[in-house]
Amino acid sequence: MSDWKVSTSVLPAGWARGRAMPERTLILLRHAKSDWAGGQADVDRPLAKRGVRQAPLTGAWLSHSGYRIDLAVVSPAERARATWDLVAAEFESTPPIRVEHAVYATSAGELQSIVRALPGTMHTVVLVGHNPGLEDLATALAGTTVSLPTSAFAVIGWEGPWSSAGESPAALLAQGRPPRVNAPPR
Repeated sequence: MSDWKVSTSVLPAGWARGRAMPERTLILLRHAKSDWAGGQADVDRPLAKRGVRQAPLTGAWLSHSGYRIDLAVVSPAERARATWDLVAAEFESTPPIRVEHAVYATSAGELQSIVRALPGTMHTVVLVGHNPGLEDLATALAGTTVSLPTSAFAVIGWEGPWSSAGESPAALLAQGRPPRVNAPPR
């Protein structure tokens, strides 16, 4: 069984058929596996060796998926920032980053508020953070249970502005994590 899954969900009613990308694409990325051995404060925990191996694989998938990331909103936690650095290194052109303290150890509702406040000029945004908030947000937006173990991501798309996140019908376009990819990203 593959760790990668590409959703076959039906596009929500009202979506333009044949459209290559939804108007808004949110990529929820859970940080890679962290190292608990050092006794650091939670916010300072580094990546474990497994996390350092997995994050670039996620980056490679995202960089070849056809999503043009306009912005990365990243938790200030060391493991989240290190994950994004390894993911972003796989892109030909590194997407802009905004370290957002409100992403750290927060609820799905607070994460949804961050998404709803994104600038209208952004079409594809990656949010790098933590569970349970990320899983809960993915599940709420997609309308189906979404599992986000370390280094996993969920790609969710909808028509409408960022401010409509959670109100407009959305589709889970892809989800998964390394190391195996048995299905093309799109």
